[in-house]
Amino acid sequence: MDDTIHRSYEGFAYVYDTFMDNVPYEEWAEYVTGILEEYGITDGLVLDLGCGTGSMTELLAEKGYDMIGVDLSADMLEIAMDKRSRKGLDILYLQQDMREFELYGTVRAIVCICDSINYLESEEDLLEVLRLANNYLDPGGIFVFDLNTPYKYREILGDSVIAENREECSFIWENTFYEEDGVNEYDLTIFRKEEDDLYRKYEETHFQKAFEPERVKELIREAGMEFVAEYDAFTREAPKSDSERLYFIAREQGK
Repeated sequence: MDDTIHRSYEGFAYVYDTFMDNVPYEEWAEYVTGILEEYGITDGLVLDLGCGTGSMTELLAEKGYDMIGVDLSADMLEIAMDKRSRKGLDILYLQQDMREFELYGTVRAIVCICDSINYLESEEDLLEVLRLANNYLDPGGIFVFDLNTPYKYREILGDSVIAENREECSFIWENTFYEEDGVNEYDLTIFRKEEDDLYRKYEETHFQKAFEPERVKELIREAGMEFVAEYDAFTREAPKSDSERLYFIAREQGK
């Protein structure tokens, strides 16, 4: 029987938190919360779009927001719900494609971080997400999202190989950046320790798109939203030529 399993995020979901343990989620949550507070959003319903295993969703819930988490991956959400149960948090998780997400009503803010937007395949997909965000935001509500920049894919990630070995799991991450299409392909090979102490091999291929910042602003406006700000990540400074991650803020504008 072939122990190699091909299914997006099936293998990676169960090692995701392990390999993301170097991400300063608390600092990221402080940054996002700071932006929300600047626009008068200190409580109420907030949607975490592309929530993954719920690490950011939980931190925002602990800061007093009524959180909804949306993600396409059932495996990611299974982990998120297990974590929610252990912490006793009141978070609603929904398995939905962000290009087609539906809510029961409007929310005060939407956040989408950790390059979830880069997983959209085209400008048309991004435009649809922005239109949905505008539809499901309260009047004047804001959408905060980040993006890996074309510079990062071209100069940092593209054609690189990243590997990490842990006792319970290891991975090899091979990147290929296709300049013409603005797409970064990365092939993941994951070895995960199972209950029988044997390691199972998983293989997955993921794609992320490098969106040009100026085009993102145009799409925000095309979706009927107001472009508010663009920051070099975790600052309030304008983007630089070598910025690796950008934050965008868009505001709901007349449905």
